[in-house]
Amino acid sequence: MSRFDILVTYDVNTETSEGRKRLRKVAIACQDYGQRVQKSVFECRVTQSQYEKLSHRLYKIIKPNQDSIRFYKLLGGRENCVESFGVDTFVDFDDPLII
Repeated sequence: MSRFDILVTYDVNTETSEGRKRLRKVAIACQDYGQRVQKSVFECRVTQSQYEKLSHRLYKIIKPNQDSIRFYKLLGGRENCVESFGVDTFVDFDDPLII
């Protein structure tokens, strides 16, 4: 099953406690599929099925009239699509784990 890289960005209205709860739920859902690279940005390596599950899960959490989520498909993989400056918190989980 082939996997591909996506970038998930979100903006959740946190003016209310309900909004702050949605923000936490969105972050947890994204964390289940990838890694946080900035406050509201996650990079995920997913299968098509995982992508659909994640997007469905996020759509159920947010309030479309107050929040937004964007999915960017990184065609060609992260290594070909991402150029970063400064602190890069990305960890390639496909690399061998050295203990």
